[in-house]
Amino acid sequence: MAKAVVIKNLSKTYQNGFKALDSVDLEINDGDFFSLLGANGAGKTTIIGIMTGLINKTKGTVEIFGYDIDKDFTSAKKQIGVVPQEFNFNMFEKVEDIIMGQAGYYGLSRASVKDWCDELLAKLDLTSKKDTVARALSGGMKRRLMIARALIHKPRLLILDEPTAGVDVELRNGMWEYLIDLNEKGTTIILTTHYLEEVEKLCKNAAIIRKGKITQTNTVKNLLGQANSETYIIETDQKPQLDSSKYEFIWNENLEIIVNHENSLNEIIDKINEQNILIKGIRPKGNRLEKLFLD
Repeated sequence: MAKAVVIKNLSKTYQNGFKALDSVDLEINDGDFFSLLGANGAGKTTIIGIMTGLINKTKGTVEIFGYDIDKDFTSAKKQIGVVPQEFNFNMFEKVEDIIMGQAGYYGLSRASVKDWCDELLAKLDLTSKKDTVARALSGGMKRRLMIARALIHKPRLLILDEPTAGVDVELRNGMWEYLIDLNEKGTTIILTTHYLEEVEKLCKNAAIIRKGKITQTNTVKNLLGQANSETYIIETDQKPQLDSSKYEFIWNENLEIIVNHENSLNEIIDKINEQNILIKGIRPKGNRLEKLFLD
C-alpha cells in the first residue's frame, strides 16, 4: 500500500539536552485516518513541527508521499495542510480573504480557487460569515476557518492538532461529519486530540507516544480490544437481583456494572431478562480508549 508518511529514526534533542523525540519510526498509509496519542510534552507536536518545517530535526528521515523533506521540502510541503492548536491568522482580516490569501502562498491565483473556496465555506457553514472579520467569529467558527484555510490548496495530507478544543458539541459533531467525508474521498488525515472519543469515532489506526518514543502502533479496534474491562449503565424499570460475589456493580436508579473477561454483557442481560425486568437502555459509562491510554 502507498505510504503518505514514512518516518525513520527521527530524533530531536534541544540545546539544553532535552530529548523531545527518541528514534521514532512511523508509517502512515495513504488514505488513513490516523491518530497520534500522548500526554502534553510526549512529542506529538514536535513530530508535526518537523514534518512541516517549523522545527529542525537532530537526525532521521521524513518522507511525505515519497518526497524527502531534506531533499525536496517544497514538494513535500505542498502535500500538507495544517490546522495548528493556536489561531494564527490576522484577526482583522475578513474570512474569505484569509482563505484566499493562503492560496497565494502555494502560487494559486484567487480566480483559480474561488469556486473551491465557496465550496469550503459552504461545507464548513461559513458562507454567511465570509465578509466578517475573523475577530468577530465564535471559537468554533474560528476552528472551521482554520480547516478551510488548510484545505484551500487541496492537500493530500491534512494534519489536525487538537482541532476541536473549545468547540461546542453541535459544531464538533458537524466537523466530525465533514472530516469523515473528506477522508472517505481520499484525504489522509493525522489527528492529535485530548478527546479520545474522537479517536474512537474517527480514526482507523493510532500510535501512542510517550516521552518521545512510540510505545505502540495499532488499529483503534485492536487497541480497544486490549481494554481489560468496561463499565456499562443499564437502565431498567426495577432493581435486578445479581450475585455480588460474581458481578461488580452498584445500583443508583440504574444498574452500573463492570464487564470483564470473566463475564459478558450478554450474560448479564440474560440474568436480568430471567427476572422479567424491562431493560430500557444500555450504554458504556466511560471511554474504553481513555482507560487503556491511562493504563
